[in-house]
Amino acid sequence: MTKQFDAIWINGVIATCEQGYGLIKQGGIAVKNGKIAWVGPMQLLSAVPEDLADDVYDLQGRCVTPGLIDCHTHIIYAGNRAHEFELRLQGTSYEEIARQGGGIQSTVNATRLASEDELFQQSIIRVRALSNSGVTTLEIKSGYGLDWATEAKMLRVAKKIEETLPITIQRTFLGAHIIPSEYRGNADTYVDLLCDQMIPKVAKEKLAEAVDVFCEKIAFNLEQTERIFKIAKQFGLPVKCHAEQLSDSGSVALAVKYQALSVDHLEYVSHAGIKAISQSGTVAVLLPGAFYFLRETKLPPIDVLRKYRVPMAVATDSNPGTSPILSLQMILNMSCTLFRLTPAEALEGVTRHAAKALRMEETHGTLTIGKVADLAVWDVEHPVELVYYVGNRPLCQLIKHGVRVSL
Repeated sequence: MTKQFDAIWINGVIATCEQGYGLIKQGGIAVKNGKIAWVGPMQLLSAVPEDLADDVYDLQGRCVTPGLIDCHTHIIYAGNRAHEFELRLQGTSYEEIARQGGGIQSTVNATRLASEDELFQQSIIRVRALSNSGVTTLEIKSGYGLDWATEAKMLRVAKKIEETLPITIQRTFLGAHIIPSEYRGNADTYVDLLCDQMIPKVAKEKLAEAVDVFCEKIAFNLEQTERIFKIAKQFGLPVKCHAEQLSDSGSVALAVKYQALSVDHLEYVSHAGIKAISQSGTVAVLLPGAFYFLRETKLPPIDVLRKYRVPMAVATDSNPGTSPILSLQMILNMSCTLFRLTPAEALEGVTRHAAKALRMEETHGTLTIGKVADLAVWDVEHPVELVYYVGNRPLCQLIKHGVRVSL
């Protein structure tokens, strides 16, 4: 006889993340055909678990959360920038390193030289590490190619990783990361290339789900950013923006004007910029790893974002230069210790709000009936422990589309 559910997890602490933690103590969660079919207190089950599901798993008081979502990474690249880390510790600024041909450009050089297989082999190790910190959905940006061949190569590698691992990957085209060295002094010509050739190809070949721009004094100005946004929207690709990280450029207001999915970093965002976000559907993505690694002192205005009820996602910004971090759990701690989020806000930032930042809120981010059954089971009694500890790995089960996967 066919049972009501494919599998059910019983006797656990269920953190639905629908509002704050959304805790259900002595709860359970059931899946059917890869989706959440029931969630609630054990006392409300209509029958004994064995009569309801083919597979029954006793959580023994452990905690279940949605599979975590890392909504901002640059995790596909070749080489590393450990030497630049030394330079910054000696007092050299990020901007100065970039002007000297280091920074993003040095990773561009290494990534251009790497074969597609080499890039895949180096990058999948980092993605596995994130998966082992509870991540079931991941955004990956290009941006270390800055020419068509390498940008396309990066996006293909992202797709191959998704086909290899039990993880959902959203790809973002970030050809507008910096001005490549061969176009220095001729930035508008590179923007022409992005708008006339690269973005149309990305759309035609379905290589990415969104387009991002680094709008900053060391990258692209407002006029150039708007040109790219216009073309992206013309080809049906939503936009995102690296915004107000190093200065208040006005990029947040511009991004909101183009219905950006997210504006990311925001250390220097103005009160007016925050108000603009609050009146849109845009998500603020906080990146405490880059703040920490760059030893930044200017904090994002968290209290103002909170006052205006701006949804705040949290992400690793995993990249070789400014956030070589491969644990979203560590980022949870940083978001609280450095940015003063509450633990509940931090957890929402890597579940509910992160899903919205990727335009996946209808299917992911909370333990809600009908959503995709991506779950993480933790050997903790309360989700605050996920934020509290640094260095341990409490993840004991990862469920992708309702099926347990090996760790």
